[in-house]
Amino acid sequence: MRVVAGRLRGRKLVAPSGQETRPTSDRVREALFSMLESRLALAGMGVLDLYAGTGALGLEALSRGAARAVFVDQAGLAVRTIEENIRALGVGEQCRVLREPVGAALGALARGGERFELVLADPPYADDPSSLLVELDAHGLLREGGLLALEHSSRVVPPDACGELSVELRRGHGDTTLSLYWRGERSTRVL
Repeated sequence: MRVVAGRLRGRKLVAPSGQETRPTSDRVREALFSMLESRLALAGMGVLDLYAGTGALGLEALSRGAARAVFVDQAGLAVRTIEENIRALGVGEQCRVLREPVGAALGALARGGERFELVLADPPYADDPSSLLVELDAHGLLREGGLLALEHSSRVVPPDACGELSVELRRGHGDTTLSLYWRGERSTRVL
């Protein structure tokens, strides 16, 4: 596994062995960021990487110009892997890692006044992504005009809308589907 593009392109990322973490493949990550970059400019953005696993999605965003990234995962092995990848890439000043369940992290970040232009979420395929949409909308962590990129099983179709989140695009990649959601009106998009 490696960083696909940007200033850190080609740098290797470590991934834990076993079934606890399901890293996004290089091919799907490349497709996701192609979709994202055709809709917004990553330069200077704040990024929230939920169910971060290896941190590959948030690190890819940093490589492509995002200013900061917050990584959330509750598994100790995943957090150690994320921290190892951050150290190896030398981007520690731009990163924060939270080891806690996503719901608790969302609440804490909202209470702290955090807001993000981009949220990347790759929940376990066994989970219903609808509950994540409800929580994200309720906490208001995604700025008006911001984008949520949700990776989920192709066997599940999350709702087209949830509160202020509405689906912009869905693309299937084998067992994986990428769903992009905007928060707010199209005229408020972060560009």
